[in-house]
Amino acid sequence: MADILNILLALTSIGFGLVGWLMPRYTMDVLDLEARGTTMGTSEIRAASGALFVGLGAGALILNTPLAFAMIGFAWGGAALGRLTSILADGAPTRQTYVFFAVEAAVAALALGLNLGMA
Repeated sequence: MADILNILLALTSIGFGLVGWLMPRYTMDVLDLEARGTTMGTSEIRAASGALFVGLGAGALILNTPLAFAMIGFAWGGAALGRLTSILADGAPTRQTYVFFAVEAAVAALALGLNLGMA
């Protein structure tokens, strides 16, 4: 069962990453971001919200080790930490902010629990 969940977590990372990488304007709309006259915004979305997560998921599938799948948890956990920091420090969080935090934290907890013997 853990093997199937690990594959699903990797595919989740790849799936979200593909959207950010190949559909940056859509991703920016969903995240309430806007370009400011240069391509840097779309470049950042393609890189940090896109291809980075494709590489993360693909790497875990290729290496196929518990530590590789645990790295998915560390990465998503870092995203959850950043999101929580925003909730606490930036003021006026939206429902979407809480939903994104919950998903990021859940993926992190599952990946780390499955692969570091915490489950």
